[in-house]
Amino acid sequence: MTALEFAVQDVAGALGARRVGADRVELCAALGSTGGLTPSIGTIEAVVGTGIPVHVLIRCRAGGFVYADNGELAVMNTDARAAVSAGAAGLVIGALTPDHQVDSEGLIRVLDDVPVDDIELTFHRGIDQIRDREAALDTLVAGGITRVLTSGGAATCAQGLSELAAMVDHAAGRIQIMAGGGITVGDIAALHRIGVDGIHLSARRVIADDGGPGGGGKSGHEQLDEELAVAAARQLLAVDRPSSSGRPSA
Repeated sequence: MTALEFAVQDVAGALGARRVGADRVELCAALGSTGGLTPSIGTIEAVVGTGIPVHVLIRCRAGGFVYADNGELAVMNTDARAAVSAGAAGLVIGALTPDHQVDSEGLIRVLDDVPVDDIELTFHRGIDQIRDREAALDTLVAGGITRVLTSGGAATCAQGLSELAAMVDHAAGRIQIMAGGGITVGDIAALHRIGVDGIHLSARRVIADDGGPGGGGKSGHEQLDEELAVAAARQLLAVDRPSSSGRPSA
């Protein structure tokens, strides 16, 4: 069965994802403006308290995924250990070498003293900057990574469909391929047909909320659009598990 994951930034988003029957959430901060950063420990604890499995993004800054030896890996290691201590069921991580290969040594440092046998590990869309993604999958399998989040290297999953299919074939069940990147409800059936293990959406809407002159120049904040989340859950239900899912049917 194909898992459904939503990227959320707060308790309201987690509760909405739980209501529509999502399998888990990826929890992050500043999603729209940066692509996602590590959320606060208070947010992690509160979202874990909703009862849905929480996978926490471990990313210390915006920009690329090549981390210099200037304390960034140490910061992410501290965040990773704190997230697991707060009850995270998984971590979403990634690091690349300067020539855009999997930085296996960097990942080891991020996960130092993290109880990885008790959690799931997702390698995030940094994989979409790697040219030879099949070789990257082999490296990640050897490193004990549970799944990768990928658009197949394209701007959207719809554009990366053929590469996603190739990654599914190469993975051969050794590592999960979760499609994520610009997914619309209309894309879900095609992604299901090529056999991805999971569907990842942010399904965001902006809540109007003027921060004033000191509010960063934005007029609102993002939150899960539960109507869109329901539509995605229903579409996946229709193509995936019409008789056994607990997801909404009406």
